[in-house]
Amino acid sequence: MGKKGAKGLQARGLPEAVLSSYILGISAFYHDSAACLVRDGEIIAAAQEERFTRKKHDADFPHKAIGYCLKEAGIGIDNVDIIAFYDKPFIKLERILETYLSVAPRGWLSFLTAMPGLLKQKMWVPQIIQKELGYSGEIIFCEHHEAHAASAFYPSPFEEAAILTMDGVGEWATSSIGIGRGKDIELLYEQRFPHSLGLLYSAITYYLGFKVNSGEYKVMGLAPYGEPAYKDLILNELIDLKEDGSFRLNMKYFGFLDTLRMTNRNFDRLFGAPARKPETRLAQREMDIARSLQEATEEIMLRMARHAHKITGMKNLCLAGGVALNCVGNGRILREGPFENIWIQPAAGDAGGALGAALFGWYKYLGNDRMVSSVTPTPTHPRQGGGEERKEEESLPSLGGRGLRGGGDFMKGSYLGPSFTDDEIEEFLKSKNAPFKKVSISNIPKETARLLSDGKVIGWFQGRMEFGPRSLGARSIIGDARNREMQSTMNLKIKFRESFRPFAPSVLREDVNEWFEMDCDSPYMLLVAPTRGSKRIPLTEEQEGLFGIEKLNIPKSEIPAVTHVDYSARIQTVHRYTNPLYYDTITEFKKLTGCPVIVNTSFNVRGEPIVCTPDDAYRCFMRTNMDNLVIGSFILDKKDQPEFKEDMDWQKEFELD
Repeated sequence: MGKKGAKGLQARGLPEAVLSSYILGISAFYHDSAACLVRDGEIIAAAQEERFTRKKHDADFPHKAIGYCLKEAGIGIDNVDIIAFYDKPFIKLERILETYLSVAPRGWLSFLTAMPGLLKQKMWVPQIIQKELGYSGEIIFCEHHEAHAASAFYPSPFEEAAILTMDGVGEWATSSIGIGRGKDIELLYEQRFPHSLGLLYSAITYYLGFKVNSGEYKVMGLAPYGEPAYKDLILNELIDLKEDGSFRLNMKYFGFLDTLRMTNRNFDRLFGAPARKPETRLAQREMDIARSLQEATEEIMLRMARHAHKITGMKNLCLAGGVALNCVGNGRILREGPFENIWIQPAAGDAGGALGAALFGWYKYLGNDRMVSSVTPTPTHPRQGGGEERKEEESLPSLGGRGLRGGGDFMKGSYLGPSFTDDEIEEFLKSKNAPFKKVSISNIPKETARLLSDGKVIGWFQGRMEFGPRSLGARSIIGDARNREMQSTMNLKIKFRESFRPFAPSVLREDVNEWFEMDCDSPYMLLVAPTRGSKRIPLTEEQEGLFGIEKLNIPKSEIPAVTHVDYSARIQTVHRYTNPLYYDTITEFKKLTGCPVIVNTSFNVRGEPIVCTPDDAYRCFMRTNMDNLVIGSFILDKKDQPEFKEDMDWQKEFELD
């Protein structure tokens, strides 16, 4: 326990049971607000505000996420010793004001639009925290990229590692290289605004007609349908890239300094047309630009990683920041980079800044020691799978050489959100007059595997909700990866999203190398690897001649629902010691079918956050063409459900051309 934390608790005369040091991390006021609670260095709870408010990428003060974290720990705000905020608002405000002054008198409209929010929030963060929470304790601030670095290194399984953070922008930094040893983190190098890999990717995301800060996934998924016809244009005109991965943007093509647009008319002229209007038809040109951007991004990421290795000499690498969610780039760093092992923070974006700030407070600010070798993963929830916790003497699975460490980290599988008991779930289902079948939790895997093998699409709601943007087998929609119709069915009839977007496979860890060209842990769905050649379906001569989106419905492998057009897959390896129920379900599916791979996508529809509560799950289940809902010990069949009385006009918002 840190001295400062212990002293504060003892001064309040708290009982022995709560004499621990609690640090609350907060990220807010940009996008993806979140909260994280750390007790004596252990991550107790973490969640994004959007999951509770149902407002996607909610940037407001995270009242509900904070309330959840405190409830999970069984404490009140008075028991919190330190609140740690994920950036330094005055430095960020300084950067924004300096930027507007540097382009004045241009940018006046943008300045007037931004200032009310800046004056209301950025200048008054301590006062907002005190007022909104009724908090009178200590408040600390770390720099934005320090928070990312802390979120990357402190939960990792490494005693020492290089750290690489990449995003849009924090205060001034847009990327950083650092080194972590024990409890200490030191940032050695940073690249500064406006020269930003995250902003480059977001600018072209905007130009392609997708929404900034949420459409970047779509661009990554679209890229394999195109050719890198514009890669040289990007590398020669938009950026000046150096060997060490640093670069300068050619700002004459970008509008984010002085307008409300990411790109400008010069950019339009360079690429020969104005930005695509959202929801209009995607042409081959957009696919080629997406592919070109993705390849340029991968080149920059690789150069940054190689430079990080050169200046740190470390064999391990930790990654965070929004760009670290680019799992294709991560896969190339793993395969082609100089590091033996990499570990990526599953909540790599701004939400993870709350977690990083809290851990920064415990290790860097309070100076507590960090013990890595004592980490023993445990199941996510006592009810999950009827499995027993791993015994201390059990060893972690072999890494099989270079790769991603997944088993020995401090993230608890990233299952850090709310859970619900069977009693709570049953009470809710009865309130909706929803017919259900109740089975013992130990029989859930067999029952679910049978439904999957029959071609059913299942809403899967079990244990604690995931922290971060990926569904990892707690709030997931799952299906049979062998089904040739599964991708289009899920995209168009369940997710209500673009047909080109790929789905991820969940695969048993011990079987990953048999099905994919990878033999390491990837528990957080943050690595892409090719499907094994032995599992691929050869293309016919006619299929070889197809272009772009024409390739979409061609089965590529024995698991076509999770094999992208370029034979790649964004892989989640499933480990019994972090999610026994999900692991046992896939094991039962393998017994029935011989296939240890299922489809896993997030339990939500386009435009909505991932579900959090049984109410969220039931509404999503009833609004879509899912066949079954498996929630706790209960199995619901869509055919048995009463008419859903909610206004269905909401669906029009998500209809696609």
